[in-house]
Formats: sequence, C-alpha cells, structure tokens
Amino acid sequence: MALLMISYLAGVLTILSPCILPILPFVLARADRSLLHHTLPLLAGMALTFGLVATLAAVGGGWAVHANEIGRAAAVAVLVLFGLALLSRTVAGIISRPAVRLGERLLRTSAGAGSGGGDALLIGVATGLLWAPCAGPILGIVLTGAALKGAALDTTLLLTAYAAGAATSLAVAVLAGGRIITFLKRTLGFGEGVRKGLGIAVLAGVASITLGLDTGLLSRLSYAGTAGLEQSLLDHFGQADAAKAPALAGTAVDAGHPYHSGLPVEGTLPSLDGAVTWLNSVPLSAEAMRGKIVLVDFWTYSCINCIRTLPYIRAWAEKYKDQGLVVIGVHSPEFAFEKKLDNVQAAVRQFGIAYPVAVDSDFRIWRAFRNSYWPALYFVDAQGRIRHHQFGEGGYARSERVIQELLTEAGGSRGQADLVAPDARGAQAAPDLAALGSGETYLGYDKATGFASMESLGAGTPRDYTGSRPRLNQWALNGNWTVGAEHIALDVAGGTIIYRFRARDLHLVMGSGAGGRSLRFRVTIDGAPPGASHGSDTDADGNGRVDQTRLYQLVRQSGEVRERTFEIRFLDPGATAYAFTFG
Repeated sequence: MALLMISYLAGVLTILSPCILPILPFVLARADRSLLHHTLPLLAGMALTFGLVATLAAVGGGWAVHANEIGRAAAVAVLVLFGLALLSRTVAGIISRPAVRLGERLLRTSAGAGSGGGDALLIGVATGLLWAPCAGPILGIVLTGAALKGAALDTTLLLTAYAAGAATSLAVAVLAGGRIITFLKRTLGFGEGVRKGLGIAVLAGVASITLGLDTGLLSRLSYAGTAGLEQSLLDHFGQADAAKAPALAGTAVDAGHPYHSGLPVEGTLPSLDGAVTWLNSVPLSAEAMRGKIVLVDFWTYSCINCIRTLPYIRAWAEKYKDQGLVVIGVHSPEFAFEKKLDNVQAAVRQFGIAYPVAVDSDFRIWRAFRNSYWPALYFVDAQGRIRHHQFGEGGYARSERVIQELLTEAGGSRGQADLVAPDARGAQAAPDLAALGSGETYLGYDKATGFASMESLGAGTPRDYTGSRPRLNQWALNGNWTVGAEHIALDVAGGTIIYRFRARDLHLVMGSGAGGRSLRFRVTIDGAPPGASHGSDTDADGNGRVDQTRLYQLVRQSGEVRERTFEIRFLDPGATAYAFTFG
C-alpha cells in the first residue's frame, strides 16, 4: 500500500517535469469540454493504456518494445489528424470523407461537432501509447519490480497508480486551462485563433515525440527537477516505517525474568525452497532455522549498494556466529549475466563470503518474501518471525542493535554492546554522500536515460554514433555500437563512452562479451589520465582490462570532488556495458 501511494504521488509530481510537455496539448485541446464526458475519459484512457503497455514492456522483452512501436506509430497518425482537424475546418472536412466511422467521429469531434466521450477515450488511449514519463527513483523501483515479478496484478496497479497521479495533476491543469480558453472564446472572440493555436500545439507535441525529445532532451531536463522530490518521498515513507520500532539502546534486562524485545512482528520467515543451488552450505530450510537468529540479505553481485553493505554483513556473520546468528545471502540477479552460476561463484570468492548463499536465479525466494529491493535485509527471531528490515544500504548501527536485541531475547548475553567497524576499501568503501550529484544510469534501451549523442538509441542493430559534449548526468557514445535491452556492445575497436558526472567514485558494470576474452580499455578524466584519481580497476595512466562481467571502479577522485568529464575508450571490440553507478 505504501508503494502504491508513493507511485501515485510520483505521478502527481510529473506535472513539474518538462517531459510532460509533449502530451499537454492533447489534453488542453479539450479543456473547454465537459469534465465528465470528455476530460475524464481522456485521462482514464491515458492512465489505463500506459499501465498496460508499461507492464508488457517491462516483462515482455523485445517483442513488447516492437509491438509498442507499432502502437506509437498508429497513435501518432491519430493525433496528427486530430491536430490538423483543429487547425483547419477545411482540412477537417476533407479528412472526414473516408467512411471509417470511428475516424470520422473523431474528426467531427475534433472540429467541434461531436459531444460523445468515446472520442475522448480514443485520444486518451493514443496519448497513453505515446507518453514516456521520466524514469525517476520511484518509477525505477516500480519498473524493476515489474521486470522481476512478471505480468501480475500488483505490477499493473503500481504503474496505473503512477499514471493516475499524472492524470490527477493534468486534470487540475485542464480545469485551469479550460477556464482560460472559455474566457478567450466567449469574451474576447478569439475562438478561431484559440482552436488553431491548439492545433499547432498538438502537431508540435506529435513532432517532439516523433523526434524523440520526450525520451531525450526533456527527460534529461526533468531528472534534476523531480529526482530530489521523489527521493524525499521514499525517505519519508522509509522513516515513517522505521519509526514504528522503538529505540533499542539502553533497554534494561532483569536477570530473573525472560527478556522480550519491543521490536514489532512483521511476518514469518517464508520458505527458502526454490534456490537453483546453495553455496558454502547444504540447502537450508525455514523450519531448520527455528531457535536461531537469522539475517537474510538479498543482494546481487554487480549492485554497488549491495557491495558497500557486504563488509558489515561479513563482520556480523563472524562476530555473532557463535552466539546463534545465521546469515543467509540470497543472490537474486538484476542482469542476465548474474544468473550464470560461474559468475556468482567467482563473486562469492572475490568478496570473501563464507556464510551460506542461496542462488535465487528464478526469484522464487524473492517472491516468497515479496521483496522489491537490493540490498534488502530481514531480521528473524528464534521463533521464525520477521522483526525488522532494512531496505538499501546504511542503517548499520541500528541493524546491529537489532541483532543484539534478538540474540538477547533468545537467551543470549547482552555483554557485547560495541559495534563493528569494518575496514572497507575500493568499491566497498562507503559513498561520499555530501559530494554525490550523479545517480545510477542504465545504458540498455529498456531503462536508458540521459543519452546525449546526436543519434537516437537504436534497438538491437549495429549503428555508428557521434560523440558529443554531454552536460551533467548525460552520456554519449562514439563509434559502432549495438544497443540491447540491458546493455550496449562495442562492434568495432576504438569506441568510447563519455559521461559528465559529479561524485567521488565512478563505477561501470561491464563485461568482455562472448568468449570471456580479456579486453583492454583506457580511461581519461577531463581529457587527461586520472593520475591519483584512478579507481581500483585502473592505474594512474588510466589503463585497465575487462576480464569478467562485474562492477569496475574506474574513478576515485583524490582531491576536491567536482564536476568532471569521464571517457572510457575500448581498444578491443566486444566489450559490453550495463550501468554507471556512483559513490
């Protein structure tokens, strides 16, 4: 319910984003019509169509993308006719001659003759097919959950709630715009000019969508404006949830009476069945964990937030293992390459993980927990009840206090009140949040944002790209690349990726493609070798190699953190890149 609410509120915030501009003319063109018979059907058609199409696109793979491209083309045609009908009564009359009843009714209504709500619904459906909202933090969570859970009712509800929020704010704009338009038509006699102006605006909106401005320039302008507001929503709901549990430190214990923690009961430990395999352990079950304090950590090995949490998870597993704590890592992949068992085994060795890991490549354990986050920590008491959770990195002191509380409640000693302080280095070091001005950026066409090359992103075919000078939080390609749903792949040696960022650390999830070859690359910052600002996977001259598919730390600014231009040039073909992350 909380995620449903914040999805709706995030949709409401889209009215503040420039990426809403292309569809405003379609809505405002009918602002002087009946709210019940025109505006509401239009907005309902938009919300329901977006919810359905976004669900299919998130879970259906490439076929859904191509199917929606056909739908978008049809929608563009419908709205071009709508705009022309508004622009000229003569043109509207000429276009109205075909005998197709639905198109004829739409054109008559567009020209001012009709009054039914079916035409408004049709325009709303077309708008829903065209609308490409900016993927801020909240929509990113919803789309990720959709991709993982599949086509389910809650997936569609969340996406529809997001669209309903946008429809709500658009309705407010329509009410205000309707009064202005009515005033101009009736009082000032500008009716014909207003109608033609709206026709021009509709055609301009169609043109901006056809040229890709809604997913390119406008989405880049929108990110900075709404991402902070959306993150505040997430933080507010997270803090409200955390406030339900009382403070842990300083609870008195009477040696003559059993100790009971004040932590709330959030549910029971779900089944741990369904893992593809287990690492470092035989398969474990929820029933076998009774009498133990259990920490379940959902992670995936290329997730930077998960990587920065691991030093604390390892330290807790070692410190409290003799007191009854069992740590279970559940590896649920985000990208397809993270489903490969060899890759997961290599990551477990690389990160020094000795506790049991369930390889949950089919998301059966993920779904049993109804989880939606990486990392996600669930704290389970000796009776098999979930008593606390932590979504995302951070909250380490509170999490360890929870472990101590539950161990004490299970009959253990409360003597160890000190907290771990792991020596985390490289990509595992804590982020510099005060200097962090860039966010996670996906490169595959399913979730790509901030693309700034001269050409639009192609889907599945090799294409030459021309580099540019990206602004903050934009990226560009140079060379011959193939853009897939999850990643981009270099077809010809010498291709580059450019990113304008502001953060202490820059990471890139990348691999060497088929065959597992070791590929050379070179990194520059503002056109020069990184020197002391090189990452753990590059040297001072910026040289490095891609030898497996994982997260690579390429930059760690050594001095003052400021806005920089990063460039990586691949000296060999075949490299793949998935996502930038920062710290």
